[in-house]
Amino acid sequence: MAAVSLVKAPISQGFRPAGHNPRRGSGVVRCSLQGAVIASRTGTECLGSCAVLSRKVAALVSHPTNGHVAVAAAAAPNGAMLDLVPVSSINGGSRNLPAQLRVADLCPAPMHGSVLRVAYQGVPGAYSEKAADKAYPGCDAVPCDQFDVAFQAVENWIADHAVLPVENSLGGSIHRNYDLLFRHRLHIVGEVQLPVHHCLLALPGVRKEDITRIISHPQALAQCEHTLTRMGLNAAREAFDDTAGAAEYIAANGLRDTAAIASSRAAELYGMEVLADGIQDDCGNVTRFVMLAREPIVPRMDRPFKTSIVFAHDKEGTSMLFKVLSAFAFRDISLTKIESRPYRPARLVDDASSGTATKTFDYMFYVDFQASLADPRVQNALAEVQEFTSFLRVLGSYPMDMTPMTAGSSTIISSNSSPAPSSSC
Repeated sequence: MAAVSLVKAPISQGFRPAGHNPRRGSGVVRCSLQGAVIASRTGTECLGSCAVLSRKVAALVSHPTNGHVAVAAAAAPNGAMLDLVPVSSINGGSRNLPAQLRVADLCPAPMHGSVLRVAYQGVPGAYSEKAADKAYPGCDAVPCDQFDVAFQAVENWIADHAVLPVENSLGGSIHRNYDLLFRHRLHIVGEVQLPVHHCLLALPGVRKEDITRIISHPQALAQCEHTLTRMGLNAAREAFDDTAGAAEYIAANGLRDTAAIASSRAAELYGMEVLADGIQDDCGNVTRFVMLAREPIVPRMDRPFKTSIVFAHDKEGTSMLFKVLSAFAFRDISLTKIESRPYRPARLVDDASSGTATKTFDYMFYVDFQASLADPRVQNALAEVQEFTSFLRVLGSYPMDMTPMTAGSSTIISSNSSPAPSSSC
């Protein structure tokens, strides 16, 4: 009687026993036969025994127990014991199996953790950054070079929210963002009103007499025009993408003959000095920002809410607008804003001729009103509006910004008061 140890390596192409699956058996299978009598067996019988074992192993690999192949006592004749390696080694391990796709895998920047990432247009030091911090204190502000990029950052999960300006108390509506609200599917979930406090910035050591050029955002230049004239600054005015970007440009290029109109925070970030503080012509300069998200919030009735809608119609005449406004007036719903924007022109085919005519001067209407979408009056009003319009969409129903304007930030001055460059404005 002899004890023989057989080591079955991966089977070569010359020997393929019945039932062999090339995908299985990629690892090494070890077995040990005790008490087997092989003296009277020929080489062919030994190969046949190996074939039987191979078939049994192939059948048992598909039925693992606790990560190992379970072999019964009758699996091999004459009390054979099979000590096989774990199934994970035979099948190449679970590491090669495809993992489930998670929501976090869709986010290009999944390492920000629980800190909200809020997109805004501009560079650090811009008023939009300050508005983002007011809307979401302690957030991770993400600067974007264009308004459209901020929308796409939220849609593509790069940012959680976006804070973008829609109107200024002096400069009026920011039409670009109204158009983007219609093009994208983000929802308004809140608003922020931010007082604008302009400063005249220059490099350290530069005097007002050395300035020959002033750069800033076009609205900032217009909002400080009269104050700059009273200061005796006859420097040329040039438009720039944004206020903080103008300060960054001067600091990066070392322009000692150029000043910028920006915030005091921009002066701190880019190492500039404040030559004049509070140079805006009107101390009641306030910019309204909207907070955007991928999903809307649930409207409530326990606090003041505002609702924004956009609608259009495809019929001629002015009666449609009158009927829409009447739906709110009859229910005592206060409208705070109405804005018209050009609608995409429709191609109209003239049956009397072979040419086509374009219907121009077709408009959409943006309306804000002070009421929650949970209010039954609003629901009935929108149901009536839908009867008169060809398109109606609710942009959002969100809490109003009830933050009081302090005297040090944005005091509304009387008409006989003359604004002057001072920090109290």
